[in-house]
Amino acid sequence: MENTIKGNKVQVGFPVKKLYPILMLLGFIFCLSINTYGQETTEKPEGQTEIPSELRQLYAQSAVLMDADSGRVLFEKNGYEQKPMASTTKIMTLIVTLENANLDEIVTVSQYAAGMPDVQLGIRKDEQYRLGDLLYSLMLESHNDSAVAIAEHVGGSVESFAEMMNAKARDIGCYNTYYITPNGLDATDEGGTHSTTAADLAKTMRYCITQSPKREEFLTITRTSSYSFGDTEGLRSFTVGNKNAFLTMMEGALSGKTGFTNNAGYCYVGALKRDDRTFIVALLACGWPNNRSYKWSDTRKLMSYGLENYEYRDVWEETEFCPLLVKNGIPESGNLEDKAYTGVELAVGSEAKHLKLLLSDEEQISVETNFPEELTAPIEPGTIVGSVRYYLDGEIVQIYPVTATDQVTPITLPWCLKRAAKKYFL
Repeated sequence: MENTIKGNKVQVGFPVKKLYPILMLLGFIFCLSINTYGQETTEKPEGQTEIPSELRQLYAQSAVLMDADSGRVLFEKNGYEQKPMASTTKIMTLIVTLENANLDEIVTVSQYAAGMPDVQLGIRKDEQYRLGDLLYSLMLESHNDSAVAIAEHVGGSVESFAEMMNAKARDIGCYNTYYITPNGLDATDEGGTHSTTAADLAKTMRYCITQSPKREEFLTITRTSSYSFGDTEGLRSFTVGNKNAFLTMMEGALSGKTGFTNNAGYCYVGALKRDDRTFIVALLACGWPNNRSYKWSDTRKLMSYGLENYEYRDVWEETEFCPLLVKNGIPESGNLEDKAYTGVELAVGSEAKHLKLLLSDEEQISVETNFPEELTAPIEPGTIVGSVRYYLDGEIVQIYPVTATDQVTPITLPWCLKRAAKKYFL
């Protein structure tokens, strides 16, 4: 490309006019970038809800606040991210044992169990203990040797007991949880890493305190302040004290379990019941030494948020229904010129017409009725023909079936012949 000088002007071989569209495009992009990056925006990313100001400074890397009655997650911070959970594992160890063993059975300690690292009860190889006594050691002071002795007795081996734990996790819907050890020590095998999520950990606690057939036994053990026991020969005696400080920290504290390993950091899961509300808090990676108090700060903050912002409201709405057209049905009048209809009603008794949900002031329920435009005969009374659905944030929280109230017989050839004979010959 040649450039020539004529007077004070420079002529370029490439026509300048062809640059105008490019320059205009660059100018547009520049202005757009200033508008986008040169000022703050108040718009939130799609799907992200605003974090309450009082919960913006949580220490935990993962946290969940759950309504224990419904299982609904009220708040979460990385709540579905898998992380090691340390000794919070032991709530699953306890509930699996309660559901699968007789607590009066005698446990014989193996060398492997006796060799577990701290924290230890200090049991020795070949000593024997009542299974129920070891559960207090497991939960009150989080002894790793007791956990393995329990697992070996109930499952036959640590590996088999871990299979029982994983099966129970799947049964209760904890699909992002994987157990290798009964005590929560850091571990990895061909199946993955010993880990859970804050949401799964909260769900596990919910099962333990509200759904398990052994929930009362679970609460009795985890709420005990101190417990004394000895080996079966009476040669040794122990007293264990509950290390769950949350039990005396807030009114209504129900249960909980602490945990710590180098990989997991400080972890905690706890439950609180006040009036008719029950909340669960689960925390993972909530600080490392020397920050053991962070878990208590986060727990109190999340529980207080639940208590201050959520109340039960009766959101029941009376719904009026119109009769539904029934195609190919015999009209009530018997005249083919008319159309057949059936009445419909909500399939719940008058005493059940209440729906109480734990909601914040900002949360609103929407109600939607679902029916086909028409039905097809035959229709029997009690046939489900539609539903009334209650939604919260786009998610269904309750469905009520709607049923037909009338019998509608289909129009058939014999009926038509009989009808014609009656009309024209009788």
